Amino acid sequence: MRRALAAAIGIASIAAAAAAFAEPPAGAASCSGCHPSSARVSSPVPRLTGMDRAAIVKAMQDFRSGQRAGTVMDRIAKGFTDEEIQAIAAWYASQK
Repeated sequence: MRRALAAAIGIASIAAAAAAFAEPPAGAASCSGCHPSSARVSSPVPRLTGMDRAAIVKAMQDFRSGQRAGTVMDRIAKGFTDEEIQAIAAWYASQK
């Protein structure tokens, strides 16, 4: 039982590490034009790297629906499908 649990944890860790180094999904690279990747950069635009996946998804959905005001994000968010938003959010959340 312990071996199976350890193996499952090991596989999950390997999957998380692979996602962290995987190529960004389509559309994710364009985020870096406004969102800084380094914590050393001071910007009013939030850093997406390491942000909670659900928070990214919620923000994108709110921008897309108009529930959250934005200067450009409301228009940008409308260009992504739900699947693309999920993939981008998962990738950024896995980055450290």
